[in-house]
Amino acid sequence: MTGVRKEEVKVEVEEGNVLRISGERTKAEEDVGDTWHRVERRRGRFMRRFRLPDNANMDEIKCSLENGVLTAAVPKRGQRLARNVRAIDIS
Repeated sequence: MTGVRKEEVKVEVEEGNVLRISGERTKAEEDVGDTWHRVERRRGRFMRRFRLPDNANMDEIKCSLENGVLTAAVPKRGQRLARNVRAIDIS
């Protein structure tokens, strides 16, 4: 997720143990003079969903975004409880 700030990324937990990562990349046009820069996508929305195992502890998920790498740590637990959609802070 190079070029995406943590304010532009949203990590949420949906019912049914689904982790949803979404966001929008916005980048202003730059005048670089005579130099050519190729960027695959300058702006746009993205979203990915991941089904987590039944023993995932949905209350203890932690995320961090450093140098374009989003890391989501999902600890295990013994019992599965139903959850509503909630937002997860990115540190």
